[in-house]
Amino acid sequence: MKMKQKLVASAIALSAMAGFAVPAAHAEVAATIGAGNMYYWRGTDLGGGASVWGDLKFSESGFYTGIWGGSGDGSMGQEYDLYLGYGGSVGDFKYDLSYWTYSYPDPVSKYDAEEGEYVAPDPLSPGDAQEIVAMIGYGPIAFTYYDNIDTDYTYMTLAATFGDFTAKYGKHKEGASHVDLSYAYNEKLSFTLGKVVDDVDGTVADEAKFVVGFTLPIK
Repeated sequence: MKMKQKLVASAIALSAMAGFAVPAAHAEVAATIGAGNMYYWRGTDLGGGASVWGDLKFSESGFYTGIWGGSGDGSMGQEYDLYLGYGGSVGDFKYDLSYWTYSYPDPVSKYDAEEGEYVAPDPLSPGDAQEIVAMIGYGPIAFTYYDNIDTDYTYMTLAATFGDFTAKYGKHKEGASHVDLSYAYNEKLSFTLGKVVDDVDGTVADEAKFVVGFTLPIK
């Protein structure tokens, strides 16, 4: 992720008031595979063509941990992410806090005209690229904050979901911001139209991107 850091959401809220909803106390293992016409990451196409990914997750009593792996990053190559977190809800209020570490064992080599040779980014092992992700939401609205532990990079989103439609605004620290409009045709098929709306330093490709995603749970 070029210092990239993934996905999921989180922020913690505890309450002693009556009606506090404690997540159900039972263990669950879930596996999911998916594919998309591109690796769309925070408003950007990572340039590796179509993306294929898989996720294996264990959860119990609100706590969860798992591994995510995917392709489609044109610079860093195959990606493996480890994560753990805790999330839940109290009525219409929801929260989640998670830790992610991103691994790229074999980055893609590209020709460097200045060096006159093929050069690849340094590989990343577990613990080399880390991120804390916090989400807090109420009803259809959710705010998510991503804080990279190793650098001063942060990213945040504000999303609103109404039925099958989601509108999201994302902002990179001191960088580009984007807007995504998504439609979930069903539980497996989704469509997203993404557009950079403020390219601060002129380095981000700001043409609109149309993403088709397919997700398949494995029981």
